[in-house]
Amino acid sequence: MPVGKRIYLKRHLPDPKVIEGFKHIPASNTADCMERNCAMHPRVKLMSKPDSEMVGPAFTIHTRAGDNLAIYAALRYCHPGDVLVIDDEGDNTRSLIGEVMMSYLRDQKKIAGIVIDGPIRDIDNLQNWKLPIYARSTTPGGPYKDGPGEVNIPISCGNVSVNPGDVILGDADGVICIPRKDAADVLPKAQAFHKKDEEKQIAFSKGDVDLSWVDKSLKDKGFDIIDDIYRP
Repeated sequence: MPVGKRIYLKRHLPDPKVIEGFKHIPASNTADCMERNCAMHPRVKLMSKPDSEMVGPAFTIHTRAGDNLAIYAALRYCHPGDVLVIDDEGDNTRSLIGEVMMSYLRDQKKIAGIVIDGPIRDIDNLQNWKLPIYARSTTPGGPYKDGPGEVNIPISCGNVSVNPGDVILGDADGVICIPRKDAADVLPKAQAFHKKDEEKQIAFSKGDVDLSWVDKSLKDKGFDIIDDIYRP
């Protein structure tokens, strides 16, 4: 879809209590409660060193490839606690943002994090920041500032559809998107799954686990178990 020139100032937002509830739940546990189809592509990697998970409502940006004028618009219009999610149309040749703009977003706008399906720069300093920063890569090459670009429209980031106001959750494993309309239903499932997963980890660590189901599943699915070495 061609990039337009629209900036929407308002979004439907999730309940702040729901957003708060996702804190301290691993992205993987939440993803497992969502049919495992909400995770962004692994090319979108954590670039900084936050001391907690990233969670907040999506403030979406669709830029022309290699252009950051719409991101400058976000500097004006985003809110504290937002997660900026940026669709760079698959470009991987020009950085969209660096330390100068990031400083404003961190110190003045107090965003919860930023997710870019494209490059950043100034990684020598940004890699040590507590602000969660996810990006595809780094390059010293700078962006255009001509537009077009759009703010707070549906976008694609990391091969996942993201709508304004969706809950974005990220940790060291990567980033997932929880649709705003589903977030309140997903939260208790994720909380229960996380509790059960912690109990499972302790049991596995102690060897107190029954794996007989694996043998049954392999048999049912037609695997051959061969008590011999492989011979070409």
